[in-house]
Amino acid sequence: MQQTLQITGMSCAGCASSVEKAIHQIDGVENCIVNFGTEQATVEFNDQRLKLQDIQQAVARAGYGAEPITEFWEMSAERDPSADPHTQELRRKTLFGGVMSAIIVFGSIPMMTGLQIGWIPMWLHHPWVQWALATPVMVWCGRDFFVGAWHSWQRRTADMNTLVALGTGTAYIYSLVITIAPQLVTNQGIEVAVYYEAAVVIITLLLLGRWLEQRAKNHTSDAIRHLMGLQAKTARVLRQGQVVDIPIQAVVVGDVVLVRPGEKIPVDGEVIEGQSTVDESMVTGESMPVSKGSGDPVIGATINKTGSFQFRASRVGKDTVLAQIVQLVQAAQNSKAPIQKLADRVTSWFVPTVMAIALVTFLVWLLTTGNLTLSLITTVSVLIIACPCALGLATPTSIMVGTGKGAENGILIRGGDSLQQAHRINTLVLDKTGTLTAGQPTVTDFVSVGGTANQNELKLLRLVAAVEQNSEHPLAEAIVQYAQRQEIEVNALPPVSEFEAIAGCGVQGRVSDRWVQIGTPRWMHDLNIDIERLAARETALASQAKTTALIAVDGQIEGLLAIADTLKPNSQSAVNRLQKLGLEVIMLTGDNRHTADALAREVGIRQVIAEVHPDQKAAKIRELQDAGKVVAMVGDGINDAPALAQADVGIAIGTGTDVAMSASDITLISGDLRGIATAIQLSNATLRNIRQNLFFAFIYNVIGIPIAAGILYPVTGWLLNPIIAGAAMAFSSVSVVTNALRLKRFQPH
Repeated sequence: MQQTLQITGMSCAGCASSVEKAIHQIDGVENCIVNFGTEQATVEFNDQRLKLQDIQQAVARAGYGAEPITEFWEMSAERDPSADPHTQELRRKTLFGGVMSAIIVFGSIPMMTGLQIGWIPMWLHHPWVQWALATPVMVWCGRDFFVGAWHSWQRRTADMNTLVALGTGTAYIYSLVITIAPQLVTNQGIEVAVYYEAAVVIITLLLLGRWLEQRAKNHTSDAIRHLMGLQAKTARVLRQGQVVDIPIQAVVVGDVVLVRPGEKIPVDGEVIEGQSTVDESMVTGESMPVSKGSGDPVIGATINKTGSFQFRASRVGKDTVLAQIVQLVQAAQNSKAPIQKLADRVTSWFVPTVMAIALVTFLVWLLTTGNLTLSLITTVSVLIIACPCALGLATPTSIMVGTGKGAENGILIRGGDSLQQAHRINTLVLDKTGTLTAGQPTVTDFVSVGGTANQNELKLLRLVAAVEQNSEHPLAEAIVQYAQRQEIEVNALPPVSEFEAIAGCGVQGRVSDRWVQIGTPRWMHDLNIDIERLAARETALASQAKTTALIAVDGQIEGLLAIADTLKPNSQSAVNRLQKLGLEVIMLTGDNRHTADALAREVGIRQVIAEVHPDQKAAKIRELQDAGKVVAMVGDGINDAPALAQADVGIAIGTGTDVAMSASDITLISGDLRGIATAIQLSNATLRNIRQNLFFAFIYNVIGIPIAAGILYPVTGWLLNPIIAGAAMAFSSVSVVTNALRLKRFQPH
């Protein structure tokens, strides 16, 4: 069983590691990923051996909270993310701490500058007044830091709260001792100075950083909220002969739903009456409206454009395409990329290392100078400036924004590992049928030679359509659809008698006293029908990998039809775009070599692997991998499933009705191959963003900690003020999240 939990009380990446460790230690837990960016834990466990309450209790013992998440797509998309209780509490504490800090700093100016400023009341910088102002900030505003540090101590671990509690607590207690018994310090010849302003300003700055960080993190889930907001609120259904408006949650499978022009389609279903065009761009990313008629599928949350129609609901609630997309995006945002393991390893030893550095700093300065104040300032600065939060946020925030951006472009990315792997692809293998091509036969050419009765093309086509309408062969269906596109009323075709379908040859029948035969050149030859007048044209079309059907009327050749599985409109431009990215593009197909080469030339693919059975496709992918290539396989996700699973990255072509293809890492909802290049470019942009975040997080600590320890003091006589250290620490996390949000401006090229 898999369950997603909302974790409360986490303040840094170390907290996420602690929660993950606590859950992993439970007998019966198979896997657990805690994402600090989303503040969620995804837990896989054996529900026969373990109850959800056991996991919640283990998290509680670790000092955090855990609540199961309801279906995310059912939550209100109109909720203001900045209005949640946690964000509001941070705001209140920040404002209160800011006011108190301003008063204390104002009163401390004479002490900090050594100047007597007449317009600052003397009583305002009295130690007891400053203590009275600072204590509420420490107790209320800083409560979470100290409670978190206490829980860490109980677990015999250390996290960001430990550093903050030690740093601010040291400054506060040192100041309190001087306030109560200043003689303890003056007797040792040390200047009396309190540092309440440092403690409260640091607390306030850290709260400000967390508040800004929380506000920024809220925007990383904008993509999910946008998808949820697409859903209609009500549906107009036909029940007991009456048309009624009901909430969308009340729609059940089998309901007949009525949709008028301009309305959102409430749920997934199949058109049973009427015709229209539907804008599916918000789900598939395809900008052109799609024509819909009887028997065609419709997707919930898409917008009806021109006509009215009725459809029968087939998927409702969490089974709709929109709900599946939301669930897949959420799962991807909660996943971890392999690059995050580096940050996880660093944060696991980061806080203990910082505490050791702080202790060494204190002892070195105390033993070399004997100055307790200098030793305390440098120690507090080291404890405060260290920031594992930025390391913990570097990867998950970028993945959240990147996968959300993919969903906006009709690209579903399964997780962080898939997103990271995509940028390494150097070889792309494309299935032919249903991937490069439309996956269904279409009439491409129709030629008439006039015949003995001097019929025009339209009359001949009517005879052909009348006969083919009686056949169930896919080619016959393509011919009838072609006749419809030529504005021939299929329902008004003349009746056919003596109809016969001859396997491997063609069909024949009598239409209005005319004997009509449609079939292969070989069959025509067997019937002693002279095809010389069309032989050259038939050969030319066959060389283009098209299937030809010759038409004879009363024993005389009258015309021919060429049928092919045509390329998708964007296949050629998509292949060209992929090749410009430096990818080696290969077509993999079961077709014969002649047909495969003809289509490859048309689309611009230079390397073809033909005559491959479906069960051999995975082996061909393995051969390419054995040659050192990083391979992505693109297929329809059905007969290509083994090859999709074998590839380093499996990319499935979505149909708009089945987006959760289990064998694929990436799904293109609309089926537009241009999405492959977009997915690769998005992967490159996301990985570049993650590397930037990790670089800034690492370099910040590598430079900041030695400066805080006073490495510049012997040369410059300058020490880093703990207040400045607190400001730098607070805004390091904000800068990482802000950099991740830049991915929202990603545009494919």
